[in-house]
Amino acid sequence: MSRTTRLSSSLLRAAAVTGVAALTLTACGSGSGAGSSSAGPGDVKVGLITKTDTNPFFVKMKEGAEKAAKAEGVELMTAAGKFDGDNAGQVTAIENMVAAGVKGILITPSDSKAIVPAIEKAKAKGVMVVALDTPTDPQSAADALFATDNLKAGELIGAYAKAAMKGKDAKIATLDLAPGVSVGVQRHDGFLKGFGIKEGDPSVVCSQDTGGDQAKGQTAMENCLQKEPDINVVYTINEPAALGAWTALKAKGREKDVLIVSVDGGCTGTQAVKDGKIAATSQQYPLKMAAEGVKAVVTYAEDGKKASGYTDTGVTLITDTTQAGIKAEDTAYGLENCWG
Repeated sequence: MSRTTRLSSSLLRAAAVTGVAALTLTACGSGSGAGSSSAGPGDVKVGLITKTDTNPFFVKMKEGAEKAAKAEGVELMTAAGKFDGDNAGQVTAIENMVAAGVKGILITPSDSKAIVPAIEKAKAKGVMVVALDTPTDPQSAADALFATDNLKAGELIGAYAKAAMKGKDAKIATLDLAPGVSVGVQRHDGFLKGFGIKEGDPSVVCSQDTGGDQAKGQTAMENCLQKEPDINVVYTINEPAALGAWTALKAKGREKDVLIVSVDGGCTGTQAVKDGKIAATSQQYPLKMAAEGVKAVVTYAEDGKKASGYTDTGVTLITDTTQAGIKAEDTAYGLENCWG
């Protein structure tokens, strides 16, 4: 039976509290548009809360959710933090979405631990909660997780870097995310595993946090070069950090002889692989995460069956400089499947 969606013409704004940046909840879907009546009792509402609304990764995630919501005939409500790490804002968004009657919430947690109490309150009111991209801590706090296998993403570029070094002694800089953030920890640990080393190995000569930011990535690389000028391998948490590292290396005339590997597979980053700035990247698929999440909420609304466990939404090594024994796709494939 087809599902009818009627959208409210107003924007639902999250309540502002002291010290908390306000979020805007935007309702969108396949209804009749501005001026239509509010959603009827048989309609399904799905919430999407991302870390920010400016990062291309989350922009693409939102696009995937909107497309899936339209195809399924449901109403999508979206919210985003003012900055990466805005846990209080995400809590406010959850509360407002629950009050608005969503059947399920899809969320990329800014703080995997701190968000858990708000998730538990939502679940207690019958709302299914699916974590996207970033797991909650513990992972079981959300009903399900749809995400890249970030450990595997790190392993892919670690194994690639090891093969590309062809037995030469490595002096590695790791440009990481931030302490305790699960995505960053998993990618970092995966890189070490893929390269065949453990935490504390002397081949890692410098480690700096970047917050995944290009400017901070450049500063981190400059700091590492001051500490160890002979660095020849750079692992980065994401492609903005990688491009920051490349800029710092170029300023020293070292951009041609240092191997940079990264994770994400955004269009800008994939183009940087094609241009030779980054040797390889592990590509992930945010559109698929969101689309599968919307479908899971629809299934729950229709038959009461909640999604559970972990669903791997895929990761692919992208490079134009292949290495023996390392499975990869070229940048033509990467650019066809990139985001941003």
